[in-house]
Amino acid sequence: MKNEPVKIKSIKHVTHDVLQIATEKPNDTEFTPGQATEIFIDKKGWQNEGRPFTFTCLPKDDFLEFTIKTYPERKGVTNELLSLKKNDSLIVNEIFGAIEYKGEGTFIAGGAGVTPFISIFRDLNEKHKLGANKLIFANKAKEDIILKDEFTEMLGDNFINILSKEKTEEYAYGQISEDFIKKNGGPLSSYFYLCGPPPMMDAVEKQLTNLKVPADKIVKEEF
Repeated sequence: MKNEPVKIKSIKHVTHDVLQIATEKPNDTEFTPGQATEIFIDKKGWQNEGRPFTFTCLPKDDFLEFTIKTYPERKGVTNELLSLKKNDSLIVNEIFGAIEYKGEGTFIAGGAGVTPFISIFRDLNEKHKLGANKLIFANKAKEDIILKDEFTEMLGDNFINILSKEKTEEYAYGQISEDFIKKNGGPLSSYFYLCGPPPMMDAVEKQLTNLKVPADKIVKEEF
């Protein structure tokens, strides 16, 4: 799939700053839920500006889908994505990624760090294997929660949100703590999947270590 231009089939906002882009799918595309590829915009001046984005579709889908948080203030690739429309092209590159489903556990995501988990949960849901998996999702405010309705429908009470900048009646407020993990996570002997900004990842990993979660049960990817 190296350096293959693909046409955009649809592009829309799923939150105020998150785009969902569906593209054509090259025939030789194979990925595992949780993996990513490097994407370039097929436009003069942008062909060498690659950024890693996770596949949020299922491997069997006949399209590729990416759910991407945009940062207009940075004037970079994600800002440029905001000006794209149907039939514009993206270039997709090799596939990589460290997060892969290994067994039931607790997924802990910060903001756009939830993207590798989207395909994993959709895949498990499709196979009726969601089991007791939980998702703890940290965001600043309610409007930042990516695919809130879909996660609620899939996971019900196992979809746990915590907001750091907005107090609401329905969600926890503050930062993820050891206590919060103990109260809301699955068994400490099960897997813990982490993805989010590095400072959050470091803090949560330290909390899991303090809770005596074995290192080989922590599956992580920084973005």
